[in-house]
Amino acid sequence: MSVERELQKRSNSKCELCQIDERLSMYLVAPRSERNLENCVYLCSNCTGQIEDPKTMDANHWRCLNDSIWSTIPAIQVLSWRLLHRLRSEGWPQDLLDMMYMEDETFEWAKETGEGEKDENAVIHRDSNGVILKAGDSVVLIKDLKVKGSSMIAKQGTAVRRISLDHDNAEYIEGKVDGINIVIITQYVKKL
Repeated sequence: MSVERELQKRSNSKCELCQIDERLSMYLVAPRSERNLENCVYLCSNCTGQIEDPKTMDANHWRCLNDSIWSTIPAIQVLSWRLLHRLRSEGWPQDLLDMMYMEDETFEWAKETGEGEKDENAVIHRDSNGVILKAGDSVVLIKDLKVKGSSMIAKQGTAVRRISLDHDNAEYIEGKVDGINIVIITQYVKKL
């Protein structure tokens, strides 16, 4: 029986990550080179495309990893772990990573491509107390802030929900105050 047929059987002819049943093909999990049942997964073209070109990743598509992290197949665990590490700035993937369990050998395979290593040049956003902020967090203003370019003053105690991060500057976050999207300096906020 061919490897592709075995993958079809193992996956019930569905993508082993998102469970879609269209445009499926065999995908070899790097850095393995032998195309066998242990080193390959059966994926849809959408998953394959986003894995191969991280710039096209749609974080909402990957919420399917909530199910695939529980797979007993090491190749699926490896891909799930790597994808969650790519998306960890979204906030929710870190929760899944914290729940995930892999055998030591599988974990080493997952790290072989360098995915998940700390980037020494990574921009880390911290609130006034030094707590790390992530995209989607909620913060509260700890002082009145005059909003440049307007007559608006963002009042102390105002909650700013679902912040986004400036990936170039660790001191800047963005969020909506009174329906207006503004840039806020991290030293004037506290994480809720």
